[in-house]
Amino acid sequence: MTEPRAQAPGALRVVVYSDDADTRAQVIGALGNHPDPRIPELSFIEVATGPMVFAQLDAGVVDAVILDGEASPTGGMGIAKQMRDEIDPCPPVLVLLGRADDRWLADWSRADATATLPVDPIALGTAFVEILV
Repeated sequence: MTEPRAQAPGALRVVVYSDDADTRAQVIGALGNHPDPRIPELSFIEVATGPMVFAQLDAGVVDAVILDGEASPTGGMGIAKQMRDEIDPCPPVLVLLGRADDRWLADWSRADATATLPVDPIALGTAFVEILV
């Protein structure tokens, strides 16, 4: 796990989950610290395992979650489903899909939004901001 980056007061804490460090870096680079004036600045918490997602949720320090649906051994869609079943209130969840055709699986997981891999900065930013405003 990577420690949270320096956080501005009032920043939204976003967990970015992927077993691939490059995917996490692409997500963080695409969103930047302040992707939209309607939301506060973002602070990222990078995690590489499913249990660490839940450790962050249990610590109560998460405002939104971005999950890699292609991660292994625990995929982001399964984590999203488990979050919806077990966390109340559950923070907004965006799942990254390997194929746009997998949207039906994201619907099953009850994700709030999806974006596709490889990361498209505009599509990711739009989808992410929409689940927060």
